[in-house]
Amino acid sequence: MEEYITITQHETAEIVEKKSKFIADLYYVENAEQVEEKIIEIKKKYYDARHHCIAYRYVQENQVIEKSSDDGEPSGTAGAPMLNILQKNNLCNILVIVTRYFGGILLGTGGLVRAYSEATQKVIEQSDLITKIRGIEAEVKLDYSNLESFKYFCRNNNVKIIDIEYLEDVILKIEMEKNVKNIILNKIETKTLNIKKIEVLMEKFINKTVEKNK
Repeated sequence: MEEYITITQHETAEIVEKKSKFIADLYYVENAEQVEEKIIEIKKKYYDARHHCIAYRYVQENQVIEKSSDDGEPSGTAGAPMLNILQKNNLCNILVIVTRYFGGILLGTGGLVRAYSEATQKVIEQSDLITKIRGIEAEVKLDYSNLESFKYFCRNNNVKIIDIEYLEDVILKIEMEKNVKNIILNKIETKTLNIKKIEVLMEKFINKTVEKNK
């Protein structure tokens, strides 16, 4: 996986369908432990609800781990359509939990699919979304006299400065898309960018863009 979309913070949304209330909670998660922690948290918060249906996807060692649960609803009417929405939108590192308070009127399988899907879609639409792309973290060493020009380069090439150490030389930790490294190397070679050393520390997913979903 080279790119996916995730969220910046917890969001919640609510819909009502034939007196049944559906509360959707959307969380950022990175592993199974965080998934379980949030499920326990929601079950405590809405302890008197009948169902807590879930769907999640997260990236682990370049693999997408995903799962869904209907939590007592008829098979395939809750978790699966919720997971399908995450898949279609390329959403990862996300857990959605839709809690249902039964309103006394049966919705039927079609009605349940629509309600759980609508609640999931609504909470996603309320969320701030981030595009994550595979990039690199690197360390750069340069003279103090070249610091401002390098900062200018970073601002204009979507390079994020994570940390700066002011030692004998200036040591910066930066993150960027992979192709930017080639731009830097080319500028070093042509002497349009004065850097003593650049070393790749790791590959990682980095923020590409932030946008409000419409």
